[in-house]
Amino acid sequence: MHILEVESLTRCFGGLVAVSRVSFSVRQGEIVGLIGPNGAGKTTVFNLISGALVPDAGTVKFKGRKISGLKPHQICRLGVARTFQAVKIFPGLTVYENVLMGALFGRGAGAPRPEAEGEVRELLEFVGLADAKDAFARDLTLASQKRLEVARALATRPELLLLDELMAGLNPTEVSQAMDLVLRVRQRGITVLLIEHVMKAIMNICERIIALHYGEKIAEGTPAEIAANRQVIETYLGEWK
Repeated sequence: MHILEVESLTRCFGGLVAVSRVSFSVRQGEIVGLIGPNGAGKTTVFNLISGALVPDAGTVKFKGRKISGLKPHQICRLGVARTFQAVKIFPGLTVYENVLMGALFGRGAGAPRPEAEGEVRELLEFVGLADAKDAFARDLTLASQKRLEVARALATRPELLLLDELMAGLNPTEVSQAMDLVLRVRQRGITVLLIEHVMKAIMNICERIIALHYGEKIAEGTPAEIAANRQVIETYLGEWK
């Protein structure tokens, strides 16, 4: 079953075509990677899926329902959550309060507070932040802030999670931990679509990879197929090993 269907998605900013007739689908339970050089249109695609932008043409369907044109909070409450390339947390709130915000306000009618608080404690344990629950979000390391953003997204009970450069700026140990976190998110029954420049991660945890260049899809396939694709190598990967 296709949980996400993107059909001929197009978005322009003035005379710049940021995304041009991009089509792809994601099956339920997959981890799919979205790659390409800076400016290729990857985050614009995420913004179009999540409702931050409205497409000029094309459609986005989630579980067979058209969601392009809906507001971000409406899409979130249908079961699509995201993180951001530049971490967007509530710096003046505690770790616990950040995740509680997702549990209380990221769903339709929300959850009863006692139930939400129980979920928050479980999610902080899941992402490895239980011991930091009373710390202010602004005082966390970058890696921990990214984990916090994942926990807050998970608190909305998504079926599809969009991760925008979760591993950017992390050291090798933190990258390995982030890879493990993504795999464990999928074990919770959540489908993952991720933008990433860390090729170690993309090639090792994704079933399929979609490559963009200048707003157009130039390739789609397994990690092995993408690594061998001459156009992807020339425009983005280089001689990646």
